[in-house]
Amino acid sequence: MALVLALLTASGLLVVAGPGSAEAASCAGRKVRTLPFSTGRVDVYKRSGYVCAVTVAKKRGARKWMSVSVQARGSRPVLREGKRKERIGTGAVHAGRRCVWVKGAVSNGSTSSGWILC
Repeated sequence: MALVLALLTASGLLVVAGPGSAEAASCAGRKVRTLPFSTGRVDVYKRSGYVCAVTVAKKRGARKWMSVSVQARGSRPVLREGKRKERIGTGAVHAGRRCVWVKGAVSNGSTSSGWILC
């Protein structure tokens, strides 16, 4: 099992995400983009080749359907979705020097970045 985890980590396929990883606090790194939309925003963070995104609802309070995804070019998107009160995040996704595509949604509003951070 340790060998499998080591191989996945080295290949960048293992995503560091757990319950509440980016929901309780901001992602690690510096904020490099904010993607606003009608019902919220997506904050994009980058650190040492890793990218993380957090969707934040404009209105706090009742639980609402939210989603966020980060896709490094050439990889599958990492998606988190569910009912949350305020925010939902992806955890760190290894992008290296590749472009990423970030998406986020709160209720009926959404955003999609196109390829960014190239």
